Amino acid sequence: MDEQMKMFEEYARLLLEEAQAPGAAIGVARGGKLLYQKTFGYRNREEQLPLSLDTVFGIASITKSFTCVAIMQLQEAGKLSVHDPVIRYLPEFRTGDDELTKRITIHHFMTHTPGMAPMPYLDGAMKRSMEQDPAIIGTEAEEELKTVPYLDTYEEVLQAIAGFEGKPLSEPGEAFSYNNDAYGLLGAIIERTSGQTYEQYVKQHILQPLGMQRTVFAVEELADKDDVTVLYTNKKVDGNNEVIAAPYWHDAPAMRAAGFLKSTVNDLLRYLQIFRPDAEDNRANILSSDSIRQMLAPHARCDGHRSYGYGLMVSPAFPEGLMLEHGGSLKGISSHIFSVPSMELTGVVLANLDGVSVRELVVALLNTLAQRPPAAPLYTYAPYELASEQLSEYIGNYRSAEWLNTVIEEREGKLQLLVDGLAYPLTPVDKDSFVFKRRDSTVWIDFFRDREGKVVRMSYALRQLTKASDKAEGEK
Repeated sequence: MDEQMKMFEEYARLLLEEAQAPGAAIGVARGGKLLYQKTFGYRNREEQLPLSLDTVFGIASITKSFTCVAIMQLQEAGKLSVHDPVIRYLPEFRTGDDELTKRITIHHFMTHTPGMAPMPYLDGAMKRSMEQDPAIIGTEAEEELKTVPYLDTYEEVLQAIAGFEGKPLSEPGEAFSYNNDAYGLLGAIIERTSGQTYEQYVKQHILQPLGMQRTVFAVEELADKDDVTVLYTNKKVDGNNEVIAAPYWHDAPAMRAAGFLKSTVNDLLRYLQIFRPDAEDNRANILSSDSIRQMLAPHARCDGHRSYGYGLMVSPAFPEGLMLEHGGSLKGISSHIFSVPSMELTGVVLANLDGVSVRELVVALLNTLAQRPPAAPLYTYAPYELASEQLSEYIGNYRSAEWLNTVIEEREGKLQLLVDGLAYPLTPVDKDSFVFKRRDSTVWIDFFRDREGKVVRMSYALRQLTKASDKAEGEK
């Protein structure tokens, strides 16, 4: 195993060097006991300060599983049901279609299936903190911020959603599209049903019972503020990409339920114990087994590889059986947690730079533990033939109000995806489904048709993007 782990560590070192990540920390437990730990680089590159499993990183959207644990606790307490309509607790909630609004439930919020199109309001909730961040100056994000209002309260978020002009994607429950706005509003539901602020509730009912003493919403809460990472981000300087120190934490008081916890490898390994099926004694009375089963059920299809439970992804096609996972990304943050119940494994990967392929590190680590090469592909695909005359159906520009834009074009008889200045050849794997390779990851995308059979949307980065034109005009 030592030789295998050396192969993994060399793979990890090369991946992190390629990303120019200043630092990363990894921890894996088997049966609740630490099996493997490793740190790379520094929590502070300039001062070359070391990392540990107790170094505090941002975890971004991993926060969503904590939000769902809170919702399930309130369901157990009889204060709500996940199948209640959202307007029972947020009567001012509107989507532009009153009848559709009435059919949206808490369950739909938790599974990213309310049928709402992607919205730009997370940036509105972060706007005040982003405007104070020197790292934003001169970037596209600075210009995009000018187009969104300040959203400092739940009420302002609700008002913005009510005024959103984008058309719904579908009936509630029919379309998965990652939705930070809905998760932010879960925080409002928790407040109104518990009588506590969202942050107070999570601290009292989840963090304290589990002994997660270094998991906080604000680093100022920590008694020991020394072992906290500096944040880093990519920025164009004189036309060249540089990784710069960007220590200012972005915050969104009205959307903290969507992704603003800070934590450590050790604390998250402790947290992941509650999802182990054999760990009844380790749950510290956090949730019942039945609530855990509900959280881990594959409620909504994300793509051909994964489904979404409540705040966690469920990947049934993993070679060793079911894998539970979730990632997170914000400025200065790349994070991923995982659990493979059949192997009794839980694990955490945290990095202090955005845009790091931390899920590739997770896959490489699990491959290594299963005696496979770190870069071994997880999936195989049967050949799927697509007639050349069908290619034109997919060509076009696809966009969302979240500033995510892609282009599908045809080159030499094959489709390719243009995004972030790069081109990726697409391989058909099913009707209206394709995959492409990005480094060692296999990325799945789907296309969606209207009732007349015309392609009108595609999935990318877990969002559904709307076809803006039938002509590939080049990436904007």
